[in-house]
Order: sequence, then C-alpha cells, then structure tokens
Amino acid sequence: MVADRIRRMPFASIYPLYVQKVERKGRSTDDLDRVLTWLTGYDAAGLEKVIADDVDLETFFAQAPAMNPHASLITGVICGVRVEEIDDPLMQQIRWMDKLVDEVARGKKMTSILRGEGAAA
Repeated sequence: MVADRIRRMPFASIYPLYVQKVERKGRSTDDLDRVLTWLTGYDAAGLEKVIADDVDLETFFAQAPAMNPHASLITGVICGVRVEEIDDPLMQQIRWMDKLVDEVARGKKMTSILRGEGAAA
C-alpha cells in the first residue's frame, strides 16, 4: 500500500529534495527550516538529529516536539487531493508539510505561509 510506504520513508531522503526544490526557486534553506519548525516544533538541532538518525516520517511526526495548533489552517490541493479532507492524521501531516514546502518554493510571503504567525521571527 502506498500510504505504508510513505510512512516508512526516511525524512532524511525527503529533506534534500525539499532543499533542491526551494533553492531551485530562489528561496533559502533557512526559509524551508523555518516552515518545518513552525509546523513540527523541531529546532535546527532536532531537524539535524532526525536526519542523522534516519527517522521515518511516522516517527518524525510522532516525536514532533509541538505540532503547531494552527496547522489545520493549511488548506489547498497537493497531489490532486485537498489536504483539509484527508482522513488519516499522519498522511494529513505529511501533506501539510508538502503544502508548506510548495508555498515556500512558489515565493509566497512568509506571513501567509505561517498563517499569520511568526512574521517577526
């Protein structure tokens, strides 16, 4: 099943693809890390550790220090599916992350990406 394969996928294999995507579009890794920390509560050291430990996506989200309470404000379509309509909580979190990365790559303003939070950070 595709969902099981995605759950077991290491965050370390996805992160470099996210970096390539945002840098190709002229955005920085700092912007990427900012949205990932906003969503999950990981800090820079935490992100480095999950990458070094080859943590899968299921564990990445299960051990996230503090999922942002405003993550449910992330809406839109990713891979042809509306993220707000995904029933599986883990798959929804994964798609929220994909959506945020897409918004960074598209050059959306950080205040909009962070759903109005963290504008000064």
